[in-house]
Amino acid sequence: MLEKESNPTLSKSTGLPRKRFYRARAHSNPLSDSHFPVPVSPSHVDFSLHYPQFFPSSSEVGCLKKIQFADIGCGFGGLLISLSTLFPETLMIGMELRDKVTEYVKERILALRGSDPGQYQNVSVVRTNSMKYIPNYFEKGQLTKMFFLFPDPHFKEKNHRRRVISPHLLDEYAYVLGVGGIIYTITDVEELGDWMKSCLESHPMFESLKEEELEADPVVKLLCSATEEGQKVSRNGGQTFQAVFRRIVPTSLYMKTDMVC
Repeated sequence: MLEKESNPTLSKSTGLPRKRFYRARAHSNPLSDSHFPVPVSPSHVDFSLHYPQFFPSSSEVGCLKKIQFADIGCGFGGLLISLSTLFPETLMIGMELRDKVTEYVKERILALRGSDPGQYQNVSVVRTNSMKYIPNYFEKGQLTKMFFLFPDPHFKEKNHRRRVISPHLLDEYAYVLGVGGIIYTITDVEELGDWMKSCLESHPMFESLKEEELEADPVVKLLCSATEEGQKVSRNGGQTFQAVFRRIVPTSLYMKTDMVC
């Protein structure tokens, strides 16, 4: 208790970290070199550091339990915290490039685990560059959901290669997403919304969800309400543009399989 009271980075009323001590630039350059450890492969990730309740020791990293949700550029972790209680048995991780923001999310999760015993054990965060190292963390077909909420729009045409949704990066996302897995994207920039939707529509391994599927998916409702950026857009009466797509097996692959048979 004394430690909590003497630590100015923690709120005295909630015990949660205060964002003003972890502020950083809104976005980072994903093409620049950053210095942080990167696992050689998914089997080299020590999950006991992230999910001690599910992996009591590093020797149990071969456990059948695997991460299924990945929030790419998770920001301050609002979506992860909401998803954690909605899917308490599903392991999920946020991937964030900014060091101060990553540290905030770590402290937030630890504080919530302390104040709500037994909860939030299924959520974690890692500082990494997801545009470079996705295959280092996830196996083929491992994920069931990926989230790209309010990513950096990189307005200048010369910087479009920095966008987190692009044709070549979708190849990587298709690799780590299992068939039937879902990609969720949302932005308040119409041009970026059109770009992400166009990239997904043009990719042979993704198809858009139907309107009735979107309405039945409880996660879709969180895309705006659970994140700091989404809440800001709502307060200002802004518009959002979302694209939600399912990972599929391309029709051409079905045809090749039939020809072999």
